[in-house]
Amino acid sequence: MRGRVLIVAGSDSGGGAGIQADIKACAAMDAYSATAVTALTAQDTLGVHGVHPVPPDFIRQQIRLTLRDIGADAVKTGMLGDAVTIEAVCDALAEEGRGIPVVVDPVMVAKGGSRLLAPEAVEMLKRRLLPFAALLTPNIPEAEVLSGMRITGLREMRAAAEMMLTLGVPAVLLKGGHMEGDLLLDLLATEDGIQVFESRRIDSRHTHGTGCTLASAIAAGLAQGMVLRDAVSRGRNFVQAALKLAPGLGKGHGPLNHGVTIDPARIASLS
Repeated sequence: MRGRVLIVAGSDSGGGAGIQADIKACAAMDAYSATAVTALTAQDTLGVHGVHPVPPDFIRQQIRLTLRDIGADAVKTGMLGDAVTIEAVCDALAEEGRGIPVVVDPVMVAKGGSRLLAPEAVEMLKRRLLPFAALLTPNIPEAEVLSGMRITGLREMRAAAEMMLTLGVPAVLLKGGHMEGDLLLDLLATEDGIQVFESRRIDSRHTHGTGCTLASAIAAGLAQGMVLRDAVSRGRNFVQAALKLAPGLGKGHGPLNHGVTIDPARIASLS
């Protein structure tokens, strides 16, 4: 096991997204994960049915204790919910997490359509959290909010990615999963230019947690010392494999198969 990732995100009681998906993704990448839970959600594959925010002081305490004792080689943020939570996370990172690369997944809307970030918190995210980011990983709807641009194709994706670089982040991975077509295009934008990652779209309703999973897999790669491009490439390959072998659970947007990298035979050989 190599690399320590502190995950700051909400819990998904259904296990397909949020903290649960983050932990599974890090384990699949052979990295260690610690957590600071920002909210408890009651959800299934059909949607989010209830949210209980965690008190800000307790969020700060989780982050401080983890960083002071176990430490972290990367931090991944997911669902933060509101401006008060964002402030709490940023305060703790400013105190204990300086110099640690942060992967910011700007979770705004759940797969089923439920809003997971208050509209008034968007400016707080831009002003306080993005300066900590080593990588920002928005999907198309999130990128439209952050960039203020309508995105309908590859040209607009490029323009939006370049605009988001002006928000103070050194790298943006703009995910194209919401676009139509047989090809899935993701854009990695840095000051060196834009690289397009291309793969065949997998026709499946079992896509719950893809964003959380990808961001955490990338964070694991950064924690293990991988360069950003390689961490993104490995993370995308992992998500593709997990999608192809999804277990088919639930009546709505089902979870991925995070165990695709795990070989139980390795455990048997140790006995």
